[in-house]
Amino acid sequence: MDRRTFLGAASAALLVDAMAPAASFATQAAAALKPMDVGLLIVPHDAPEATFKRVRDMGFDNCFLSLDGYLNGFTKQVADQFGELLSKYSLVATTVEVVGPAPLVWDFMQGPSTIGLVPPKTRAARIDALRQVSDFAKLLNISQVQTHCGFIPEDPADPLYPGAVEAIRAVAQHCRSNGQHFLMETGQETPTTMSRMIRDVAMPNLAVGLDTANLILYGKANPVDAVDILGPHVRSIHAKDGKWPTDPSKLGEEVLIGQGLVDFKQVFAKLHKLGYTGAVTIERETSGPQQIEDVKNEKLYLEKILGEVLA
Repeated sequence: MDRRTFLGAASAALLVDAMAPAASFATQAAAALKPMDVGLLIVPHDAPEATFKRVRDMGFDNCFLSLDGYLNGFTKQVADQFGELLSKYSLVATTVEVVGPAPLVWDFMQGPSTIGLVPPKTRAARIDALRQVSDFAKLLNISQVQTHCGFIPEDPADPLYPGAVEAIRAVAQHCRSNGQHFLMETGQETPTTMSRMIRDVAMPNLAVGLDTANLILYGKANPVDAVDILGPHVRSIHAKDGKWPTDPSKLGEEVLIGQGLVDFKQVFAKLHKLGYTGAVTIERETSGPQQIEDVKNEKLYLEKILGEVLA
């Protein structure tokens, strides 16, 4: 399964008449979100209204938008539609993300040459895609753009490293011009390597999207320890659980939150101590009715832990 097909509604989209984006609502609502409010990652491409409605029906008030399905289609009409739907269902979109265009192979064998801004062959196209989604997010007053930057070389003398630095800087500069932070999602690199990239890019709006499970799935770090290195830079969280990779060709297994190796209470406690107040976004990589059931259970699990941490 494509690692970005989450919570997309199965029915056809119920299109709405275009109107001015609900930017003022988004700004006011974002300010009103509770610290570490639990949200949901969604893919609204196939059926936007049904997808946003489902988020509200499941009890969430914020969402993270995975938007690869809109590459080369980030129009004002789509922004107007999203703005109306966010307003209609009283939802806040906290962050947007694209990881494409293809090819993308989520494993250890082809991943280094296909994922992120590191591979030279797809670098220009992905910089363009991220600039597009940044401009789209600006129409909705969404202040964070996120992506996987790829298998950033641990050796700063690696020939691929300087190009990756410049690519990340170029996207961060564009996001800054739109009043946004650009977030590198954890996963393919060690926390130390990501920290070095933040230093070397030297842009004040470059930050981290902490995916709690990816650090384990890629065999890079324990997320509790990673917060010691990256915590001050974290501006979004993907709450996800998993197990270490045991096959050297394949990523570890993503599992239901609470059944993997992530110590969420420790992660949240450390981030809370550092002053993190952003969303905690559930990302469950299953599909169909089981995904909905899993997300409901994960929401209860996380809210219980956060209640203890924030008490």
